[in-house]
Amino acid sequence: MRARPPPPLLSLCLAAAVVAAGSCRDKKNCKVVFSQQDLRKRLTPLQYHVTQEKGTESAFEGEYTHHKAHGIYKCVVCGTPLFKSETKFDSNSGWPSFYDVISPDAIMFTDDFSYGMHRIETGCSQCGAHLGHIFDDGPRPTGKRYCINSASLSFEPVDKNNAGEGSSSTSPAQTDKTEL
Repeated sequence: MRARPPPPLLSLCLAAAVVAAGSCRDKKNCKVVFSQQDLRKRLTPLQYHVTQEKGTESAFEGEYTHHKAHGIYKCVVCGTPLFKSETKFDSNSGWPSFYDVISPDAIMFTDDFSYGMHRIETGCSQCGAHLGHIFDDGPRPTGKRYCINSASLSFEPVDKNNAGEGSSSTSPAQTDKTEL
């Protein structure tokens, strides 16, 4: 079965995103860089395989596949916030799925031609960690499905007692940059 090429509009948008975020594709120019030795110490073998070797965890076996708690999903390598739990949905794909990112700057996109098909790979824009792939079969309002490996994520629960409607209960010194 041949994979269909992405719709022209998605291709154009993702091509622009790759150019804008592409500075971290080879990990030499990432904003956050870790030594391979440090990563092997800090990450589990599966987390290392997924994030550093572009691996994939087994379907339906990831820690966050059926996770329903409220909070923020972050990059397991550098801690960059990636997804809000409110955007998570059950895609029945076997991997955690989200229809939107926390910030357009959080994710970088790269063409992936592995396994004889064309897909769009998603990676952390700060450290270059492989996250998963994006597809055009998600729910409204975006129509996107960020299909993400649990092994590439960590989770920070929201304290419902302190979190307001806009979750603006962050430190007053919050800036544009993610504190790592």
